[in-house]
Amino acid sequence: MESQPRIEPESGLVVPARQAHSPNQDARPPGMQPELLVLHGISLPPGEFGGDGVHALFTNTLDPNAHPYYAGLAELRVSAHLLLRRGGELIQYVPLHRRAWHAGRSSWGGREACNDFAIGIELEGTDTTPYTAAQYAVLAPLCLAIMRAYPAIGPERIVGHSDIAPGRKTDPGPAFDWSLLRQRLASEE
Repeated sequence: MESQPRIEPESGLVVPARQAHSPNQDARPPGMQPELLVLHGISLPPGEFGGDGVHALFTNTLDPNAHPYYAGLAELRVSAHLLLRRGGELIQYVPLHRRAWHAGRSSWGGREACNDFAIGIELEGTDTTPYTAAQYAVLAPLCLAIMRAYPAIGPERIVGHSDIAPGRKTDPGPAFDWSLLRQRLASEE
């Protein structure tokens, strides 16, 4: 991925992310702009990387018979704006100006329903497996591009799923290096 991604304001697309459409999206409430960036961690099956499970989940094509864990997920309708694979590949499922279905029951700063005003980035990983150097190398410039496109999102408004759904979600987990991300954001600004 080029070092400085950019956001196309009219389309909400991230260049040069690979585009993949998720049907699990809709319009944000009228007048609502992104004001929060939520980082998630995901792997399907749990603890396995590189397969097509996450893509299948986000595109409603997950085969419940492909893995025992999938039986409880096949009917879920979820998505994220972006997925960052372990090797640094960035895939976009939902344009940034639209609402992806990533946060679930959530609140931030006294406001409920974070999907209304948040952008969700899924990082391929687990709470306990360190994320990769390639992911951090892509994530920091991506966050900066998002902050430039949506000025209400500052570094203090980049949070984990666990921050907006405490007790229900734990990702991106203790393996995510928040200090490294903050250092990279400060050095690349």
